[in-house]
Amino acid sequence: MGFKEIDPSQLPAKEAYHFLTALVVPRPIAWVSTLSPTGIRNLAPHSYFNAISSDPLIVHFTSTGTKDSLVNARSMGEFVINIVSRDLVEPMNLTAANFPPDEDEFSWAGLDAAPSKTVKPPRVAAAKAALECRVEQILQLGNGSMVFGQVLSVVIDESTMRDGRVDPALLSPIGRLGGSTYSDTAQSLFDLKRPRWEELKLQRGSGSTEHEGGG
Repeated sequence: MGFKEIDPSQLPAKEAYHFLTALVVPRPIAWVSTLSPTGIRNLAPHSYFNAISSDPLIVHFTSTGTKDSLVNARSMGEFVINIVSRDLVEPMNLTAANFPPDEDEFSWAGLDAAPSKTVKPPRVAAAKAALECRVEQILQLGNGSMVFGQVLSVVIDESTMRDGRVDPALLSPIGRLGGSTYSDTAQSLFDLKRPRWEELKLQRGSGSTEHEGGG
């Protein structure tokens, strides 16, 4: 079988979405907690989520369309990203429903909230890690609104740490794949040391010398 070439501009929006989300995988999940201007707690997962800067710490999540997370972050200027571990998959999925803005997803999912240190939105008490963020910028591209936030505080369950760093196997984060499929990224981990140019140059040079000498 050969390769299929697809022109995204010729696809219905729904089909283009399915191709994109099946190929850009696995995607980390930002379980975003916010507060509405009237104080209603909101909690929803977003699988368009990533790190932007490490100095200072800046992350972003993208809201496709105008969802409550976006409305609240824009109005209040704050949000919390809760990391979803394997044990929180079911309540996370429940909060993905299209709740009306005046409903509290914490209550619907039976989740306890814990007060944040630096922002008003609470974090999910059972989440093993959370990033408290202040909105820095909101950028709209296509049908996505990218919410950039500077991380003001990081909360980590010490049970996920080994030798002073977060151990992925202990955090057991969940990744989003295409459709309704998720991956448990802690089940098949492997390590790869990033090569350095100096090492690669030496290896290539050594290999070339051996080859020439053997000829």
